[in-house]
Amino acid sequence: MTVTASTPGEPTEAELSALDARWRAANYLAAGQIYLMANPLLREPLRPEHIKPRLLGHWGTSPGLNLVYTHLNRVISGRDLDAICVWGPGHGGPAVLAGSWLDGSYTDTYPSVTRDAAGMAGLFRQFSFPGGVPSHVAPETPGSIHEGGELGYALSHAYGAAFDNPALLVACVIGDGEAETGPLAASWHSDKFLDPVHDGAVLPILHLNGYKIANPTVLSRLPEAELDALLRGFGHDPLYVTGHDPLAVHRAMATAMDTAMDKIAAIQRAARQDGATERPAWPLIVLRTPKGWTGPAEVDGVPVEGTWRAHQVPLDQVRTDPAHLAQLEAWLRSYRPEELFDEHGRPTAQVLDCVPDGTRRLGANPHANGGLLLRDLPLPALEHYAVPVDKPGTTLHEPTRVLGDLLEQVMVDTAERRDFRLVGPDETASNRLQAVYGATGKAWQAQTLPTDENLAHDGRVLEILSEHTCQGWLEGYLLTGRHGLFSCYEAFVHIVDSMVNQHIKWLRTTRTIGWRAPIASLNYLLTSHVWRQDHNGFSHQDPGFVDHVLSKSPEAVRVYFPPDANTLLATADHVLRSRDYVNVVVAGKQPCFDWLSLEEARAHCARGAGIWEWAGTDDGTREPDVVLACAGDVPTQEVIAAAELLRRHLPDLRVRVVNVVDLARLMPAEEHPHGMPDTEFDALFTQDKPVIFAYHGYPWLIHRLAYRRTVHPHLHVRGYKESGTTTTPFDMVVRNDLDRYRLVMDVIDRVPGLAVRAAAVRQAMADQRSRHHDWIREHGTDLPEIADWRPGS
Repeated sequence: MTVTASTPGEPTEAELSALDARWRAANYLAAGQIYLMANPLLREPLRPEHIKPRLLGHWGTSPGLNLVYTHLNRVISGRDLDAICVWGPGHGGPAVLAGSWLDGSYTDTYPSVTRDAAGMAGLFRQFSFPGGVPSHVAPETPGSIHEGGELGYALSHAYGAAFDNPALLVACVIGDGEAETGPLAASWHSDKFLDPVHDGAVLPILHLNGYKIANPTVLSRLPEAELDALLRGFGHDPLYVTGHDPLAVHRAMATAMDTAMDKIAAIQRAARQDGATERPAWPLIVLRTPKGWTGPAEVDGVPVEGTWRAHQVPLDQVRTDPAHLAQLEAWLRSYRPEELFDEHGRPTAQVLDCVPDGTRRLGANPHANGGLLLRDLPLPALEHYAVPVDKPGTTLHEPTRVLGDLLEQVMVDTAERRDFRLVGPDETASNRLQAVYGATGKAWQAQTLPTDENLAHDGRVLEILSEHTCQGWLEGYLLTGRHGLFSCYEAFVHIVDSMVNQHIKWLRTTRTIGWRAPIASLNYLLTSHVWRQDHNGFSHQDPGFVDHVLSKSPEAVRVYFPPDANTLLATADHVLRSRDYVNVVVAGKQPCFDWLSLEEARAHCARGAGIWEWAGTDDGTREPDVVLACAGDVPTQEVIAAAELLRRHLPDLRVRVVNVVDLARLMPAEEHPHGMPDTEFDALFTQDKPVIFAYHGYPWLIHRLAYRRTVHPHLHVRGYKESGTTTTPFDMVVRNDLDRYRLVMDVIDRVPGLAVRAAAVRQAMADQRSRHHDWIREHGTDLPEIADWRPGS
């Protein structure tokens, strides 16, 4: 029997029977994964030794996910669709694993897990078992682009996957618990950014099964009229599937899926062929089925199916309670496995009747293994954008504005292939990247007014004032084989701390999975940073995102502090070419001195850290008396100024200036791939000389990275210490003891013998700090010698 697409609302009886068989098979496999380690087809009575000693997993959402997987198979096969699915209730891993095993993509990926009785036994045993696979949808799961360990990101991932993928359908199952999260709530607005011409389609499927772990869910308890008004207010055209009787639900779901597919096709046809520009109301399916559907109705006299008790393991004493064991066996046999699997344990023809072939299978679609589709990003020659530097510190540029010119050309060069996006929370122009608007606009499908600027239906800049949504969009875009950059104010990127955690975990895991092809790196450009948020004040001053990132898997994280425009260009060129990393680049948008030529910048970035001989008085013939180190644009400026003061007031002092652009270089080589061997570190920073380190962020991070180094007892770090307000730029560094005068005082305090003979110099530095304090309170501006300072002046 061959199942073909039927008229919407009229699934045939043969279709219904095949759909139900496939659904029952998936339910059997999902329950089996949670419970069984032997006797997978119940060819003998169930005994305690057949049961896993630890019962882990989530049953409650699995029947609903199996229903969605089954009906997606039907429309993919019947309409020859290119489709993937984002499984929001990611802890429903048993369902997605069951689906890929049934369609054969699991065996294609893991040949040892064959599609027969032996493979079924392996599938069951490995689930949530030592040495096996996680209980949630994970990188190990074929067809997945979504880590199920944390809720809230499914819909933004789905839209990210659909952007610039015009032939792709992205189904997205949203659990009603997940629908309560802030990230998910904001991502409903993604439909205002989806271009029906150049982008694919997203089909949200809101699965209302009524409960979270222990409580009812908000959306499941709304009156239907109120829920309908909410979803229509988000811009969707809802279709409702509700019920408990399987055949009735299959009939309704098939009708809803056909209707949704027809509406999507009509929307795309109107935009692509008829030139329609009005924002469409995209279809959405609301699927309301009982939690733990088809599982035990009651256990020990209390209701389970349709309640929160079905969330994880409905029968949890199976090895020790004969009544539970008997109930489990009855439950598993209720799916009639003998009808679903042949004598060898292979799925029957009826079970596989609606399953797609080849790469049309949800577990085999290359978009869900995006590295297979990834092409190198065409990056222009940096020479066209570099600023000329004849002598360090004689000119000033806004580094991110210089980068913006390069990104404009990247947009031009990817205009046809459409595989690069710039995302950010309403800050592209604020962060000086507005040159990109010369090549593309900001994606926008909602109402426009005459006062609007740079909005475009086909724009490839994505701005929404939700860092969560920006992150989710970009992750979905990268995971399906494209490139991008996330620009954000430094203080507010913390909003996505949990999301970047999950992405780093994903990347680390995929490095151990041979079939996952490398994807483009997730690149952050953090600007409007702590030292130049003097106008916005304390609320905008937080450099701690790098602390968070550098505490994660070292093989997947990188942090860069380019101190000027050319080093930012060299850094950007590197990170945009890289694969399978999370790269954090912290750079200023305000005018700052140009220290290095492009050639010097490339060499410096390749080293990651190096001596700036021109800035110090260390001639290399002997060890220096002191090392002034810096990481970040403002700390670099203060170190250069401090070195000049020392040259003027203490000309016999041998001062070495070291700039660090790659922060991981401070770590030992055995702890990070970019870490320095001890011999190299000692040669750069010495073993026993005072090191005064001016750092962009919180000082303790430098201590944490370098604590095992020989010189660490002599390391003194200055950085941000939560002393912020609305003030002048220089007052920010004074408040946090990062200023040039304080650095000179630190040198005098720590170089043996200077405390006495340089007491007058130290006193002069302290007097300057006091004078600064009085000046800004009278004039509201920095001291003239600070505001007008130039290196060498």
